[in-house]
Amino acid sequence: MKKYLMALSAAVVLLAAPVVSFAGSAYFIMDAKTGAVLASSNADDLNHPASLTKMMTLYMTFEALHRGKFSWNSKIPVSRNAAGKSPTKLGLKAGSTVTVREAVDGMIIKSANDAATAMGEALGGSESGFARMMTQKARELGMRRTVFTNPSGLPSMAQITTARDMSTLAVALINNYPQEYRLFSQTGFNYRGNSIRGHNNLMYRYEGMDGIKTGYTNASGFNLVSAVRQGNRRVIGVVMGGATARGRDALMASLLDRYVPKANPVATSRLVASIGGGKVKQVEVASASDDVAVDIDTQTTATTRKRAEFNPAQAPTPLAFAAVPNVTVPMDRPVAMDEIMNAGKPATGRWQVQIAATPTAQAAKDLLSAAQSKAGNALANASPYTEAVGKGSSTVYRARFVGFDSRDDANSACAALKRNDFNCLLLPHKG
Repeated sequence: MKKYLMALSAAVVLLAAPVVSFAGSAYFIMDAKTGAVLASSNADDLNHPASLTKMMTLYMTFEALHRGKFSWNSKIPVSRNAAGKSPTKLGLKAGSTVTVREAVDGMIIKSANDAATAMGEALGGSESGFARMMTQKARELGMRRTVFTNPSGLPSMAQITTARDMSTLAVALINNYPQEYRLFSQTGFNYRGNSIRGHNNLMYRYEGMDGIKTGYTNASGFNLVSAVRQGNRRVIGVVMGGATARGRDALMASLLDRYVPKANPVATSRLVASIGGGKVKQVEVASASDDVAVDIDTQTTATTRKRAEFNPAQAPTPLAFAAVPNVTVPMDRPVAMDEIMNAGKPATGRWQVQIAATPTAQAAKDLLSAAQSKAGNALANASPYTEAVGKGSSTVYRARFVGFDSRDDANSACAALKRNDFNCLLLPHKG
C-alpha cells in the first residue's frame, strides 16, 4: 500500500508540470450556412473561455426575457459577491440594483464581471446554481466539451470549452435571438452619465463583422469569437490562446480574409453548427430578418438599423439547478476505468471535497494535481480521487480530495482551494 501511495504521489508531481493552464493556440473557421469547417487547428482541445463565458450568460438572459421572467427595465439586485468581482466591471455597489438592459450592455461592451455575476445570481439563485444551468444549456445546444463554473469567465481551472463549442454558441445566439444579437454590434453605451466604449476593436474595422465577444485571462490567453456576413456568406470564427490582443486580431483577420470567400453563398436564414466528428447539427432558428432589431441606440451601432420595440415571446424554460443533479459531459469515446487515476476505492474519512466534474479523466487528474500543488498543507492528509459517473458517451469524471476526518478539515481545505481560484463542494463520504 505504501509503495502504491508513493507511486501515486510521483504521478501527481509529474502531472503537475503541464497544468499551468489548459490554454493553447486554437482556431476554428466555419461556414455557418452549411456547417462546413473551412479551417481549424486544435478545435476540440480544452481551453479556458475567459469572458467568452458571458456569451452563455447573455444567451440565458435573452431566454429569460423571452419567457417573461424579466423585462428590459427589471431591476436586478447586486450582492456583495457581485460587487466584489475584480475588473473589468461597471462598479456596481452592494445593495444597489442594475437594470437588465444595463447589465446586458455592460456584459457586451464593457465585459463587466459584476454585471454578469448579478445577472447569474438573479437567474440561478447563486453563481454555482447558474453555472449548473449554463452547463446544462450547453449540452442542449450541442456544446459537448464545455463546463461552466461561473457566469463571468473570471479564472477557474474547471471552466473549460473548445473553439468548436464556442462557434456552436455563436450560431445559437444568432439563430435563436436575432433581435438581441444585434446588441453585439454596439460600439459603446451611456451608463448613468458615463460614456463607455467597447474593446472589440477588430469588429469596428473589419468589413461585415457584426460581433461578437473578446476574452482574456492569464490562463486563457487572448480569445475572440467573430461573426462575419458578406453578401449571403455567413462565417463564424474563433481564435483562442493568443499571446497578445493585437496578434489574436491579426490572426482572425488573416483567417477571415482567406476563408470567407470560400463560404457557400447559399441564400438561407438557417444557420448550422459543426458538432465534431464530421457531423453537422441543425440548430433551431428564429426569423433572421434584417428588418427588425431590439430597441437600441442606433447612434452607438456599427451600422444604422430599423428600430422596433422588443416583444417578449414564449421560449422553453431552462432547467432549474435542482433539476440537474449531475452534469453529463458527453465524450467522443468511453474511457476505460484503468485510465482513471486511482481505480481503487477512495481513502476512508468522513468528508470529501469535490473541485470539478470534467469531460475526461485526464482533465480531472490535471486539476487535482494543480490544486494539490497550490493548496499545500491544507491537502497534506487528503488523497486525490477521480470517479467516473455515467456510461459511454455520457461519462463525467468527478475530481475530488478524500479522507478528511472532520467537516472543519474539509472546510479548511476548501478555503485554501478558493484562495487559489478553485471551486469546491463539501460532501459527506457517501456524497
